[in-house]
Amino acid sequence: MTIRDFFDNSVARFPRRPVQVFFRDGAWRTRTYDELRARVVRLSWAVRRMGVVPGRHNVALILENCPEWQEIYLALACIGLTVVPIDPKLRPREVSFILGDSHSAAIFGGARQLAALDQVLADLPELTTRIRVGVAEKPVGAGVLNYEDLIADADQDGSAAWDAEPGPEEDTIASLIYTSGTTGAPKGVMLSHGNFAADAEAAADAVQFNENDNYLAVLPFFHTYSFTGNFLLPLCRGGCTSFIRSIKTIGEDMKALRPTVLLAVPLLVEKIYSKVEKGIRRNPLARLLLAIGLGGLIGRRVIASLGGRLRLVAIGGAPGDRHVIAGLLRLGIPTLEGYGLTECGPLVAYPTFDTFRIGTVGKVLPCMDYKVVEADETGAGELCVRGPNVMRGYYNNPEATKAAFDGDGYLHTGDVVRADADGTLTICGRRKALIVNREGKNIYPEEIEQLVCRSPYVAEALSLGYKVEGDTGERVGLVVQPDDDACKRLGATPEARDRALVADVERRCRDGLADYKVPRKIVVRHEPFELTSTMKVRRVAYVGALDE
Repeated sequence: MTIRDFFDNSVARFPRRPVQVFFRDGAWRTRTYDELRARVVRLSWAVRRMGVVPGRHNVALILENCPEWQEIYLALACIGLTVVPIDPKLRPREVSFILGDSHSAAIFGGARQLAALDQVLADLPELTTRIRVGVAEKPVGAGVLNYEDLIADADQDGSAAWDAEPGPEEDTIASLIYTSGTTGAPKGVMLSHGNFAADAEAAADAVQFNENDNYLAVLPFFHTYSFTGNFLLPLCRGGCTSFIRSIKTIGEDMKALRPTVLLAVPLLVEKIYSKVEKGIRRNPLARLLLAIGLGGLIGRRVIASLGGRLRLVAIGGAPGDRHVIAGLLRLGIPTLEGYGLTECGPLVAYPTFDTFRIGTVGKVLPCMDYKVVEADETGAGELCVRGPNVMRGYYNNPEATKAAFDGDGYLHTGDVVRADADGTLTICGRRKALIVNREGKNIYPEEIEQLVCRSPYVAEALSLGYKVEGDTGERVGLVVQPDDDACKRLGATPEARDRALVADVERRCRDGLADYKVPRKIVVRHEPFELTSTMKVRRVAYVGALDE
């Protein structure tokens, strides 16, 4: 199967069903499968006229979530071009690196993004075509095409060329996705049509997604989690993708859009749950219902307030907070947490409603093989996987590709896991982030960070191994970013607040961690951490920051 197959099959089966719902010109709009196909076909015809050749050229896409993102991707990928999705929030120098490294010949971009990239694009001779998506204050400049004009001028009968075109093969690279670089420099992950199709089919089977599901597009499509979950899953089952107006309007939009599926990173889920928790604390009846085990009554009201159809909150992208997940489940809000990585398109493991246990991420997908290597005395070791959803390698980087796979074709994920007797996985942390102390004990910084972030006074935390000159091994360090509003209750002066914050963190660590895991050094940082595009702290930026 290919992405083209997903699209053509759903158009044939559900031509009049909605595939996109979005807000435009003051009202909610719906686009059906056959309407989307007409636009995709015309755009693909226009792309051919631009001289961009499948198998020879890559095309970049830097755009916020919108219906055009999907139709541009389909028009490109379904005729065999490789798409390079880029985070619109990256700095120009970061975008320039990706465009140069990927040898992109054209770029589809939002008006704001293209304006910000004007200087760096001039220094990329291979990139000869720019297409601006959306309305801008300034008219289209020299060498820049306007997206709507491109579609309007396209051949009305482009469907003949589409039907005659055999389309891409399973091995054709659909996306070239640059990793967010939490522990190193970004690398271009080559994911084929077959990779994505296998992963989407496995995910659809795991949770029984169907044509009646409506996916709320909150997370950005440039990331594989949202791309596969909010774009390919509905496409392969005939479902619908609904676009929020903004993160600020998500509650109001959910009432209008009535989604059945919400894919979220932990940060978003924590914010939603925090609002629910505050409401419960203010309501004596709600507190009573929760205390006597009737939280499901509250949960049904919460779901009703969000449109009444939500059947799954899927957490991914980073480890979820156990307290939050437990709270959602107590309220009867259906919540699952899985595991994946970009190199696997991304899903690797997922639970079912019947088997999910808080703190675990389910079993490895049936289409994959796995092994745990170099396990310690607790059974924790690096997860290695192989299967039809595993990447073809890193673009133009044979050394990194060779290092990523072993002789049996298993991809080394870099993630440390424990596997139960039945194969259910628990994620311990990143292998590169592992702290090894002087006694040789393995300490996973994520465990420390999750505990510390439960403090109401902590906005973010980063646990690091640090070295002291003359000592062997590492010591456990911690950098905390305070929640400034909450910390106002801790003292009259900034210095007093910092001391009280450190005391609170120390107490939590002593109470909740083995002695050898307790941080020996705690530093308060008032500036925000440098984050990746998926809102994870970019660990590589702080390596050695606490060394003495």
